[in-house]
Amino acid sequence: MDYGLSGKVALVTGTASQVGMGKAICLTLAKEGCDIISTDINLDGAKQTADAVEALGRKSVAFKVDITKGDDVDSMVKAALKEMGKIDILVNTAGGNSKLGDQFLESKQETWEKDMALNLYGTMNCAKAVLPGMIERKWGKIINFSSIVARTGIGGPGSYSAAKAAVLSFNRGLATQYGPFNINVNAIAPGMLNTNFFAGLPGNVTTQIFTEVASLAPLKRNQTVEDIANAVAFLSSDVSKNITGQCIQVDSGLVMI
Repeated sequence: MDYGLSGKVALVTGTASQVGMGKAICLTLAKEGCDIISTDINLDGAKQTADAVEALGRKSVAFKVDITKGDDVDSMVKAALKEMGKIDILVNTAGGNSKLGDQFLESKQETWEKDMALNLYGTMNCAKAVLPGMIERKWGKIINFSSIVARTGIGGPGSYSAAKAAVLSFNRGLATQYGPFNINVNAIAPGMLNTNFFAGLPGNVTTQIFTEVASLAPLKRNQTVEDIANAVAFLSSDVSKNITGQCIQVDSGLVMI
């Protein structure tokens, strides 16, 4: 299907990991005709992803940004607009869990503040920075990232799951307020993915988790980063123009269990 994205400019956060969702999203959107603004707190990784985009024949620039800092995001967006002229699509991929497997009674307030800042406030900062241009042009697509844990309670009452649940509320509110400007705001909640998310766990533990989760899912498999990127491409296009305020679960059906 031709998504009609030729000539669009997409800003993607969290692009440094060479096995992550951010890079896969950049490459998929580039194949659909988008030029890419690759951003991450790790500039070297963001540049690697930008180079991979350019190898596909699209223009790409890379910027270092700490999305938890509003002024940092504003400066990055201004520089990106100077380079690219516009931002049509924002993909808020960046996120993380600072204390994987933390028990609630052992959790610290600073952990909650860190995860809220990265997963919720970072998403808000980026949306706030790009919205004025989208409003002016009366066209825009914002894709936020939640998680399966926001709806299932898997892992208990953690800071990461709470932040990702808050993203869903923000997602709906943003879609409601800016729909009249022809701006679609949607979210994706991935299931299990083989990325660096579980890098802090021993390899055998990660393998066991992946195997057990896949066995529970109706489709009996986990996701790939390309599965997530394909959903982003769909939501970035006018093929999905009447979809807004929604969260697509790309989880092999696990959320139903």
